[in-house]
Amino acid sequence: QVQLVESGGGLVQAGGSLRLSCAASGRTFSTYAMGWFRQAPGKEREFVATISWRGGTTYYADSVKGRFMISRDNAKNTVYLQMNSLKPEDTAVYYCAASRGRLYSSRRDEYDYWGQGTQVTVSS
Repeated sequence: QVQLVESGGGLVQAGGSLRLSCAASGRTFSTYAMGWFRQAPGKEREFVATISWRGGTTYYADSVKGRFMISRDNAKNTVYLQMNSLKPEDTAVYYCAASRGRLYSSRRDEYDYWGQGTQVTVSS
């Protein structure tokens, strides 16, 4: 009932920046928390950032804190992830997700809808 489509991934050198977008369509709810996760080859999908639709509260994984920023545009039903000072270890497929009826969440199993992912590759 909710579709999420990520865009903005690509190849960037270490120290560079990218901005990912997540566009929501279908049924959307103002009570949905939104999140970004990432999965590198051979690793489990891990939490990156989350933002609440109620007041803009944000939370970040320690590995990206101070470098990444999550934001939203309610009029466009779009969530963004601004990634600065990128490192090779940030290389992964990045996924957008929506959590039904929650203010925020860093748990994979608390998210109900997922996008297809967008590849981010950081070269050294």
